[in-house]
Amino acid sequence: MAQEPIAVDETLIEAVVRTFYARIRKDYMLGPIFEEHIHDWEPHLQNMFAFWSSVMLHTNRYNGRPMPKHVVLPIDAAHFDHWLEIFKNTVEELCVRVDAELFMKKATQIAHSLELGLAFNNKVLLQPGERYIRNKDHAL
Repeated sequence: MAQEPIAVDETLIEAVVRTFYARIRKDYMLGPIFEEHIHDWEPHLQNMFAFWSSVMLHTNRYNGRPMPKHVVLPIDAAHFDHWLEIFKNTVEELCVRVDAELFMKKATQIAHSLELGLAFNNKVLLQPGERYIRNKDHAL
């Protein structure tokens, strides 16, 4: 018998966000980048609860601007792919399948948008299907 999907709620969103960022902080690739930019984690987590609540539940709790915070980071397609891999593992562990799929659909759209913004900010115009690969000589 298939498990019935549960509605995504604030409790699930908080569990996903806390678990995901606990993994990010320990990650070899993403951990150092986050640690360099986030010194007080609880406000960041609260902000991410509001962000994902807005994304998943249309609550309009988040009123920030994620693009300016991300375009200055030394990241590229490989970082977004790794971020999505950790996020996928997290939602697959904590959510029923349909909810995990919805989280991943939104996360993939967000990562794609941020990658396009990052490329544009670095004067790279991506063609359909192209990915942003940061020039290692380019100081961000």
